[in-house]
Amino acid sequence: MTSTRRSAGPASRWMGLLGIAILAAPSSVGAQPADLFFERTVMSAAGDRCRLFTPEVAAALAAGAAQARGAALRAGSDARALKAVEADARARAGRISCDSRDLAIAASQVRDAFAGYQRVTRMTYHGDVAGWRADRGVGRTARWRLAQDTTFGSNRMTFGLAGREGANALIAVADFTDDAAPYSARLVMRDSARTLGPYLDNRSKQPLGRKLPPRAATRAFLAEARGESEAELLPKGASGGWAFRFPAAAAAALAELDPREAVAVEFLFPGERVRTAYVEVGDFAAGRAFLQMAAR
Repeated sequence: MTSTRRSAGPASRWMGLLGIAILAAPSSVGAQPADLFFERTVMSAAGDRCRLFTPEVAAALAAGAAQARGAALRAGSDARALKAVEADARARAGRISCDSRDLAIAASQVRDAFAGYQRVTRMTYHGDVAGWRADRGVGRTARWRLAQDTTFGSNRMTFGLAGREGANALIAVADFTDDAAPYSARLVMRDSARTLGPYLDNRSKQPLGRKLPPRAATRAFLAEARGESEAELLPKGASGGWAFRFPAAAAAALAELDPREAVAVEFLFPGERVRTAYVEVGDFAAGRAFLQMAAR
């Protein structure tokens, strides 16, 4: 991994990028994703220590850091190397004087950038195979806050965070063309406590179904509620469908996964029949942080 961060001199040389980096996708700026991750993490940690930002601005920096981390992983950075980058960034932030002029200039740039960023209500987070669409607009009707669409066989599913007035539950809504009615659903993902990292083959393009580890290395979250979906949450063109709500712990676990991974939503039918849909993890963590800005 090539990086300019270790050769940077005064703080202003790397902090100067932060004003625009908070707004731009990592691939759209000149710096490498790992460098942007370092810069955003430094500024976030310094902001926490020196109380530089409002909670809204701090959340924006967290969203930017998560997005940069995802871009760095997709660009080929090693997850363990990025952990070292994060530790280095936090250590660097700890050595910056809170009354530093360079820090004050960088903080001002971030605040100016956020003045425009806070007016953004919709974002799209592109992935290798699929993407997430984020919507933090206000309204009384149910809406998808962070969603990914997929098809499995002749069936369709929308998966993500949905709710009213900032309430964001992790939900899967599926439309079955044969009017089948699953009695439950479970979300299956890699168990980070039992594995050292994702199961990925970087030599070839893998379908999402092959980006999960062996069954023995996974964990599952059973849906805690089932019901007919509200019309606003149905997949496009569907006249009806089933909605399954997963526990809050499932959303937290999903946000911790590598963005290159996939998770499976298994719909359970009588007779031990299962229909499976796959979701790319992608920038779920960045999108979730983007939503949290609206909830503050």
